[in-house]
Amino acid sequence: MSEDQGLKVVVVGATGNVGTSIVEALSGEPAVREIVGVARRHTDWTCSKTRLMFADSSVDDFRPLVRGADAVVHLAWLFQPTRKPDVTWMNNVLGAIRVFEAAAEERVPALVYASSVAAYSPGPSDTAVTEDWPTHGWPGAAYPREKAYLERWLDTYELRNPDMRVVRMRPGFIFKRESATAQRRLFVGPLLAGRLVRAGLIPAVPAVEDLRAQILHSTDVAAAFVRAVLRPVRGAFNIAADPPVDSAFLAELLGARQVSIPRPAIRGALWAAWHAHAVPASPGLLDTVLHLPIMDTTRARTELGWQPRLTPRETLEEFLGGLRDGAGMPTPPLQGDTVGGRLRELATGIGQRP
Repeated sequence: MSEDQGLKVVVVGATGNVGTSIVEALSGEPAVREIVGVARRHTDWTCSKTRLMFADSSVDDFRPLVRGADAVVHLAWLFQPTRKPDVTWMNNVLGAIRVFEAAAEERVPALVYASSVAAYSPGPSDTAVTEDWPTHGWPGAAYPREKAYLERWLDTYELRNPDMRVVRMRPGFIFKRESATAQRRLFVGPLLAGRLVRAGLIPAVPAVEDLRAQILHSTDVAAAFVRAVLRPVRGAFNIAADPPVDSAFLAELLGARQVSIPRPAIRGALWAAWHAHAVPASPGLLDTVLHLPIMDTTRARTELGWQPRLTPRETLEEFLGGLRDGAGMPTPPLQGDTVGGRLRELATGIGQRP
């Protein structure tokens, strides 16, 4: 790449929660000449400097799509259907490997991959873990198993491709207003009345021991990814905002009281709801959250020069507003609430569709 040409960046999974934010952030960078946004499903949404292409990583040849790129950012991921783990494995693991191998074959200089806090093994309750903490995931759910598997696969991939700069981004839980309806569909289902999720209307929040998470805004995540594309860095980076969110935090945010509920009772209720097809999120996802470590973000601050602009409270307040309003974006993954949309969710099987 010559200086007057600028960078060509391919973003795989460009139309989802994080993908739209990364594409928008890249479009504002003078060093970026062209963005190729790749998505499974067609959309009319676009952004400056961006050319949208449509391909399915589980079946399509990605070599033509990444050819000539200076960096490939891989985000594409299916959270559903949790009831069909072979489908998510085909897309999330084998599809990612297909993209990684295409990037190596086309000699792309940099690969930036969206791993997750869920790749980490359970950690200590009193100490934040750094990027060298083991990444064996939690075996009880597809999401952490898939993330951990790709971490091991990338270990070998880096040895086979020493000239490629491989960056593994490990963010916490990511939200924005426009992702609210999509995340409600993915994890809670159509039975949640979004308009009731406001301070004063929720009487109680369950207080579950060890239930805590690091929350951050997708625009802050996007800023970290852009820095990983532009800077000559390698390796893993924890991306998170403090303080961690727990039941006390949520109770204060919603003006609710905390009610202590044993972990087995919460898990049993979720198990029953999942098996009754009342919610899409499997009980294994709750187990995953309960075992996640808290991440130390020193490396992201020092080597990427990154820190979040928005607090977890600001992020959640924006997200809850989007949930009440049925917010979304004009892309298939982020479609907002529509007339009859929840009925279609019920009719097509909660947690059974990609």
